[in-house]
Amino acid sequence: MVDNVSIITVFTLSGLNGTANHRLTLFSLTLLCYCVIWLVNVTLIVTVIVDKSLHEPMYIFLCNLCINGLYGTSGFYPKFLMDLLSPSHVISYAGCLLQGFVIHSSACGDFSILALMAYDRYVAICRPLVYHSVMTKQRVGLLVFLTWLLPLYLMFMSTVTTSRSRLCGSHIPKIYCYNWLIGKLACSASTANTVIPYFNISFYLGHVIFIVWSYVYLIKTCLASKENRGKFMQTCVPHLFSLINVVVSLLFDLMYTRFGSKELPQSFQNFMAIEFLLIPPIINPLIYGFKLTKIRNRILSYLTCEESSNSHYVECLARRRGVVRGSGSRISCSSL
Repeated sequence: MVDNVSIITVFTLSGLNGTANHRLTLFSLTLLCYCVIWLVNVTLIVTVIVDKSLHEPMYIFLCNLCINGLYGTSGFYPKFLMDLLSPSHVISYAGCLLQGFVIHSSACGDFSILALMAYDRYVAICRPLVYHSVMTKQRVGLLVFLTWLLPLYLMFMSTVTTSRSRLCGSHIPKIYCYNWLIGKLACSASTANTVIPYFNISFYLGHVIFIVWSYVYLIKTCLASKENRGKFMQTCVPHLFSLINVVVSLLFDLMYTRFGSKELPQSFQNFMAIEFLLIPPIINPLIYGFKLTKIRNRILSYLTCEESSNSHYVECLARRRGVVRGSGSRISCSSL
């Protein structure tokens, strides 16, 4: 059996078994969702990058949340779309490890960024007098760097540990690669394969506890001030919604993968497995884009060409009306 370990170079994914009659429909819907994810996230990212007035900690963290969403979905959707059009659902050994690394590090990155956003809101609302001295450009840059480094490092260590296991199977009962399921295919259990995943879970459970703790103080502070209640409703409610959505979907997938019954319909299992790769990447930029006034107004100004000191908007407005204010000269719309 050990001699056969080295020839396992391909994994079989069985999550799409039984969906042959709905492949084209699923492909069309999935492709549409992936396009929407790119559209809404890129729109918010570009808006934050281009507009210097949005170069504040809260918007920078939000921009990173959207970038992380694109990073995570890029590890799932291209392969999933190909599987929907293919009669066989296989993935190479290296590709499986890479996909698991990207998806898992993206999920951990969500928790890191949401914890960072909770800290930012705590300082802004509970300690407003020291906000600018605490959230300096250097500190914001360091926090963002650590927010990306820690998930990538922890998942890299987990992936390396998994890759060193001797495998006696190649079947993964899921629609994408999952490090814990790869570890279950090992011929013999190792301490590292047990300890590292539970350490990572405990580490990010600490993130959730920190966020809950920060919101206890936020709510206490907001109850005593009408102005702070307004800040809470505008900036914290979207953040809280994002957190609940990510925690619930990941917790369900985590618990079901380890302890769940196989009697649930495969379609329901698949939806819960990809929920955190579907709902948050679409909802996060939408709820923040609509809820945060500065982002909403800036996006609307791009769409409606409202007057602005920026020459781009002036030119756009002139093209719409066919005249430049104060000049009386006509402008050729085709030339712009």
